[in-house]
Amino acid sequence: MEQKPIDWKSIIGMGLIAAIFLFWMSQSKEEVAETNPETTTELGTTTTETSTTPQLTSNDSTAVASPASNGVFQAGSSEVITFENEVIEFKIDSKGALIQEALLKSFKTYDSLPVYLAKPNEKDHQLDLEFVTSDGRKMHTKDMTFTPSQSMNGANKVLSFKANVGTGQFLEFRYELQPKDYMMDFTIRSQGMSQTFNTSETPQLNWEMLAYKRSKGMDNENRYTEIKFEYGDGSDDYTGQGTEAEEEEEDISYIAYKQHFFTSILLTDTPFKKAKLMSVNIESQDEEQDTYTKKFNSQIELEYTGGELAYNMDWYFGPTDYDILDEYDRNLDEVVDLGWGIFGWINELVIRPLFSFLTKTAGIPYGIAIILLTICVRIILSPVLYKSYMTQAKMKILRPELNRIAEKYKDNAMKKQQETMRIQSEAGASPLSGCLPGLLQMPVFFALFKFFPTAFDLRQKSFLWADDLSSYDEIFKLPFNIPFYGDHVSLFPILASVAIFFYMQMTTGQTMQNTQQPGMPNMKFIMYLSPLFMLVFFNNYASGLSLYYFVSNLITIGIMLVIKNFVIKEDKVLAKIEKAKAAPKKKKGRFASKMGEIMAQAQEQQEAQKKGKK
Repeated sequence: MEQKPIDWKSIIGMGLIAAIFLFWMSQSKEEVAETNPETTTELGTTTTETSTTPQLTSNDSTAVASPASNGVFQAGSSEVITFENEVIEFKIDSKGALIQEALLKSFKTYDSLPVYLAKPNEKDHQLDLEFVTSDGRKMHTKDMTFTPSQSMNGANKVLSFKANVGTGQFLEFRYELQPKDYMMDFTIRSQGMSQTFNTSETPQLNWEMLAYKRSKGMDNENRYTEIKFEYGDGSDDYTGQGTEAEEEEEDISYIAYKQHFFTSILLTDTPFKKAKLMSVNIESQDEEQDTYTKKFNSQIELEYTGGELAYNMDWYFGPTDYDILDEYDRNLDEVVDLGWGIFGWINELVIRPLFSFLTKTAGIPYGIAIILLTICVRIILSPVLYKSYMTQAKMKILRPELNRIAEKYKDNAMKKQQETMRIQSEAGASPLSGCLPGLLQMPVFFALFKFFPTAFDLRQKSFLWADDLSSYDEIFKLPFNIPFYGDHVSLFPILASVAIFFYMQMTTGQTMQNTQQPGMPNMKFIMYLSPLFMLVFFNNYASGLSLYYFVSNLITIGIMLVIKNFVIKEDKVLAKIEKAKAAPKKKKGRFASKMGEIMAQAQEQQEAQKKGKK
C-alpha cells in the first residue's frame, strides 16, 4: 500500500504534548436541467415526479426504449419516495434507485440546522452501478429509471426498485429498514440477466459523497474526516489527511465515509473483490468555501455469480458513536479513532468505560465528568509523580556538590561528566530515573489526546462558557486570522498554558542552573516556549481536551505542593543520600560497566592528546 500523507497538525499536536510533558519532567457528475413539468402527489409517504419523456441513456449510445425482447431495460416514470423510521428519513429517487436525501432526525448542526448525510443535489451523493451488456453497451444505473414497490417484512419496511428487461428478467436495488435503526439492508441482485450481461467485463459500483461542515470549527472537523475501511481478515486502514489521498485494496468488507461525528458505511456480506478509495481535501484547496470538508469516491469491483449479480449489503447512516457502532458486532467501532496500539487499548479498556460510567450511568454533567476523570487519572499516576519529584529533590540537595565538581573540572568536560555521574549514582539520583516515570505517563496523555476530540458524547455539550466541549470555546472573535492560531480566542487553552507555566516553574525552574551545560537545551527558553505552543496550537482543538489539561496541571501542582511540604523532608532525603554513599558499592551492571570503560578510554585518549600537544 502507498504511504499515507503525513497529518502534520496531529503530529505537531501530539508532539507538543510529548514535548511539554518531557520538559515538565526533565480528509462529477454534470447537473441535469429538469425541463419537464413536475406534479407532486400525496400517496402515503410517496412524492412523485412524472416525466413525460422518460429516457434510458448509456455512455455509448443515444436514448433507447426498445421492446423487452431486444434485451434492454424498459423505461418508466420517475418517483422520489420517502423511506423512514423513527431515527432517519431517506428520500430515494427511482431514477438510479439512488438515495437522494438522508436526514438524521435526532441531531442538529452547531447552528441549529438539520443534519443531512445526503442532500437532494446530484453532486452531493451518487451510487452508480456500471456494467457492459452482451451487445457491447456500457450502462449506468444512475441514468436508468427503476420501477418501485413497497411492502413489509414483519415490522421492517421494504422498498424495491426493479429495472425490467422482460418477464422474470430484472435488475433490482432493494432497501429494508428496521424500526429505530440507522442500519439499512441493501441488496443488489439480478434475475434472468446472464444473457444480457457481458460477464467477461467486470461490473463496477461507484460511490461518491461530499462531506459537509457541521461544526463551527472547519479545521478541527476536517481533521477527523476521512475514509476508513476493513479488508482481508479484519485489518482496517484509512486514507489520511492529504490534499489528495488514494488507497487500493482487495477483499474489502466495509467502506466508511467518516465525517467526524457522523458516518456513512457500506458493508457487504461478500467481500468486494477490489476497490480504489479516493479522498480530496476540499477545504485545503479552497479555503474561502465553508460548506464542504472533503470529497469521497470509491470505485468498487464486483463479480458475477453464475452470470448474475448477487450482493447482500448493509448501509449505515448515523452518528460516529462508539457504543452504537459496537452493537452491530461488525468491527465498526474501529471507525472511531481511539488511537493505535497501547493508546487505543487505554482508551478502549479504561478511559472510555470510565467516562461512560460517569456520564451515562451516574448521570454526571459532561464538564464535571471531565474534571472527575482527570482527578482519577492524576490520583492513579501520583506514585509516578512522587518518584519523579523525589529525584528532583535529591538533585536539589546535590546541587552544591555538583557545582563544586563543575568548577574543579571546568577545563576537563570528560572528567566532570564522570564525577557527576558517580555522585548521582551513589545518591540514587540519576536524571534518567526522573525521566522514566514521565515516560510511563505519556501513553495516558496520548490516549486522552485521541479520546476527547472523537468522543461523540461531548458533541454540543456545554460547560461554563464553552457551548460545545467537542469544539473550541470561543470568548472573543478576531477581525482577522492569525496563522496557526485562528480568528478567535479560546479561554481554556489560555488557562492551561498558565497552569503549565507555573508547573514548569516548580519543576524545571527549580533545577535550572545559572551556567548552562554544553550540549543541553536552554531550559529557561523551553519553560516559556512550551506554554506558548499550548496556547497557539490548542486554540482550535476541542475545549474538552484543553479543560482536561488545565485541570490536570492544577491537580499536579497541588499534588506536588503536598509532596514537597508534607511528604518529602530534605533532611531525611539527605540522610538517605549519605547512607547510600557509605554503603558497600554494588557490582555494576553490564551496561554501566561498559559505559564506564568507554568513558575511561575516552579520558585516557583525551589526556594523551593533551600530552602530545605539549
